Amino acid sequence: MAAEDRLRTYRGKRDFERTREPAAEGRADDGRKPSAGEDAGGRGGGRPRFVVQIHDARRMHFDFRLQVDDVLKSWSVPRGPSADPGDKRLAVPTEDHPLAYEDFEGVIPKGEYGGGTVIVWDRGTYEPLSHDRQGRPVDFAESLERGHATFRLHGTKLRGEYALTRFRGRDGEDHWLLVRKGAAHRAGHGSPDPRRARSVRTGRTLAQVAADSGAS
Repeated sequence: MAAEDRLRTYRGKRDFERTREPAAEGRADDGRKPSAGEDAGGRGGGRPRFVVQIHDARRMHFDFRLQVDDVLKSWSVPRGPSADPGDKRLAVPTEDHPLAYEDFEGVIPKGEYGGGTVIVWDRGTYEPLSHDRQGRPVDFAESLERGHATFRLHGTKLRGEYALTRFRGRDGEDHWLLVRKGAAHRAGHGSPDPRRARSVRTGRTLAQVAADSGAS
């Protein structure tokens, strides 16, 4: 399916005359130099990308996004990803987002879908690790369709192996669990306080992004 078709729901929920969220493909120029392992477009030498954004909307949550082909597959994670394998974090699937959304940080206007402040809490690349029962690699998009995908994150803050597993909720809808696999990455498990967390992109907090937007 073409990215244009995959993004139909995304586009239909937004008025791009009001919101600064990306309407089309391409990456915003954030003025940063590529880091080690990245190409000029920040794509990590062709490896798939991931991003985790903190979204202070009607309810505070983390948005977890994985590049799959030409879109960002997205989940809303109310409590955020955890480095503790004992934490099973609910991940509610949302609409596919354009790749350019990896760079989005700012304030979505009140009254718009998802109105509130967004910061880029973490981003980087990931390695697909899904295999079938015979140990043969499985295409990552296919593993998501089957309802279980494993991958290794290489981010600034999140590193190590994670899994997304689909289950049927009490409401009859499909939900997912996001779980860290193996040993914890470091002491001090769990997710950060979202109001104190800083953007990996600009170093700002949610409050600072909101204040800067109001001043501009």
